[in-house]
Amino acid sequence: MDSRISAIDKIAILYRTGIKFLRGGVRRIFLKESHGMLLVGKNVQITHGKHIRCGKNVKFEDFSEIHGLCSDGLNFGDYVTISRGVMIRPSSYYGGDYGIGLTMGEHSSIGPYGYVGCSGKITIGKNVMFGPKCSLFAENHVFSDTECSIKSQGVQQKGITVEDDCWIGSNVTILDGVTIGKGSVIGAGTLITKDVPAGSVVIDKREKNVRKR
Repeated sequence: MDSRISAIDKIAILYRTGIKFLRGGVRRIFLKESHGMLLVGKNVQITHGKHIRCGKNVKFEDFSEIHGLCSDGLNFGDYVTISRGVMIRPSSYYGGDYGIGLTMGEHSSIGPYGYVGCSGKITIGKNVMFGPKCSLFAENHVFSDTECSIKSQGVQQKGITVEDDCWIGSNVTILDGVTIGKGSVIGAGTLITKDVPAGSVVIDKREKNVRKR
């Protein structure tokens, strides 16, 4: 721990970590798999835990919501962090829409207040960083028939893939059917609607600017 941190601060950090460890010790009993330490913050909602697998040292921070009801489950690799206020939602709360799920590789993290709509399959690689308030939507409404309501036409689910070693800036929105290639950087506030080649930097101003790293 950093030597510049005071003894009182160190004690406070250890105390909070200990409380999260105790919560995690209780919650992990209800999960399909949990290897190593699980840290769970306050007011965390975890539902349908038998669809959730966790590797070592996974962290679910305060006020996050992890809803596990889906066909492929939620799979969190070692040292994954789900930050404060993140919602992971593959299916309807009431089971009406049965989604596919999420896989996150080791050392990846989703920043505060993100939304992960993994009704279609979402795959996130290793060492991927999402900034605050990012949104992923792995489905899209069908609306081709103008004689019927959009709601009645259902959805299509192509899925989303974010490959290893990507940095996704704050407030980025990623839509269904997109693959972001390995080692890419997505600037804050960008809307991603098409595939991004590996090693790209994408900055969404008035015009989309794509260049190599």
